[in-house]
Amino acid sequence: MAIIRTYRLDEKNVLHFREAWFQQFENEEVGQFVINHGSVGHMSTTSDVQDVDNDRADELFAGFLQACADEGYAEISEEDQSWVIVQYALKSASGTERDHYLEKKAKEALTGHLAWRGLGTVESSDFAPRKINIRILTPAPKLAVAAIKTCIREAKLDFTKMSIGTAEYATPEKLKSVHPMPPKPMTLD
Repeated sequence: MAIIRTYRLDEKNVLHFREAWFQQFENEEVGQFVINHGSVGHMSTTSDVQDVDNDRADELFAGFLQACADEGYAEISEEDQSWVIVQYALKSASGTERDHYLEKKAKEALTGHLAWRGLGTVESSDFAPRKINIRILTPAPKLAVAAIKTCIREAKLDFTKMSIGTAEYATPEKLKSVHPMPPKPMTLD
């Protein structure tokens, strides 16, 4: 499923997003073309076109891109975004079955919560000695941090063992702790 994400700042310096994707159903020749849009950090609005074949999807993507360009929306390169790292402390060096379950559930919850608000994508996760790292690429790190805290609480995942750090795209190793306060040293390994 290909997805196109675009953003623009309005005259009040509020970041807005629009995204579109074509989702084809398994063993079906047709699918749906979906457009999702809103202010970054707020729940988005979605519309779709049903029973779309590949040729029609290409036409809809072209129209979507033209409308975005006409209204000042553009894609943001990865290099112009930031990393937000959600980190969980583990009781053992390699993690337990419970920790693997926590990683899976946290990634699922964060993926949906952030995507529907234009706040970025969960790119990867890994286990380092005594910690889980979940890497999120975002155009709005401050808004993403606030949304992550809300998401983890709502999903009833272990909020007390979680730390959050931010870093520039090019230098993820220069992670700065932003939660909990006061800041504590934070590393990926």
